[in-house]
Amino acid sequence: MCPEAISRRLSKPIRFGSVTIGGDAPIVVQSMTNADTRDVKATIRQIKELEEVGCEIIRVAVPDTEAAAAIPAIMKKVSIPLIADIHFDYRLALASIRAGVNGLRLNPGNIGGLERVKAVVLAAKERDIPIRIGLNAGSLPKAYKLGQTIAQRMVTVALEQIKLLESMDFDLIKISLKAFDVPTTIEAYRDIAEKMPYPLHIGVTEAGTPRTGIIRSSVGIGTLLYMGIGDTIRVSLTAHPREEVFAAFEILKSLDLRQRGPVLVSCPTCGRTEVDLIRLAEAVEKELQKITKPIKVAVMGCAVNGPGEARDADIGIACGKGKGILFKKGEKIGVVEEKDFITTLMREIENF
Repeated sequence: MCPEAISRRLSKPIRFGSVTIGGDAPIVVQSMTNADTRDVKATIRQIKELEEVGCEIIRVAVPDTEAAAAIPAIMKKVSIPLIADIHFDYRLALASIRAGVNGLRLNPGNIGGLERVKAVVLAAKERDIPIRIGLNAGSLPKAYKLGQTIAQRMVTVALEQIKLLESMDFDLIKISLKAFDVPTTIEAYRDIAEKMPYPLHIGVTEAGTPRTGIIRSSVGIGTLLYMGIGDTIRVSLTAHPREEVFAAFEILKSLDLRQRGPVLVSCPTCGRTEVDLIRLAEAVEKELQKITKPIKVAVMGCAVNGPGEARDADIGIACGKGKGILFKKGEKIGVVEEKDFITTLMREIENF
């Protein structure tokens, strides 16, 4: 359930295979493979890794007919809906539709003239396959109204492309307006959210490596989600795609929009700390990746921060010199030797 402070924009629900996006459906986490789609085994392996960490929709690049031809074999072995990412060649969109994809991501403005767009839209309509109109700030038409910001240009182009698809009696539409610049991204999504009813896929494009990209994405995506904008998210990182999924769920958990897997509470350390808390917290975090059920775990550096400041944690440990206090829901349940911190804590988590 969303907290009372967040009132989500109500959008038109559409379905990608078994997954609903928009309406009152939960915000969906998606990612994109970086394996070569033509390498069926490698792509399947990567998608399964993403399924294990909670990815709910996956996108694959379709650069040529060989990649499109690989789609049926991939879809037979995976459980989540698959979206084909198309650029420039409308024939690849048609081939992907025939191959059975659950959705398309394309920019109608870069796949040719009206007849080519119409061919893709009619094929998608025939099979009830949604189309994501995906616009990036770096790929906008150069000639546009003077005085418009980049965000305004993105919205103008998106509304024109929506109108084009609607003129063909097609409304299985999802929109994304991504930029590397966070204020531009927020401005574009906030503007278009008021001007059309379709679900929004939100993210900050080309955000970078995990160290900086997660921060940039969290600021942009988190701001939009707090404003009630967004039906599905991707955290775009220069990393293995599973890092995108971890980050996406952490953003959603931080706003109480979704719960999947543990929440780790750990203090920043200070001069009172008498244990290698950084190493301990990192070790616990690694162990918690194996758990999918919601649980709040606290790893605190002293009695000041825990259990007091972590009283609402399900399970926690407040570390002292050589020993730590194990607590549950703020109540002390035992004392643990330092050498047993991790094993004892994980055992209590599993029992909980």
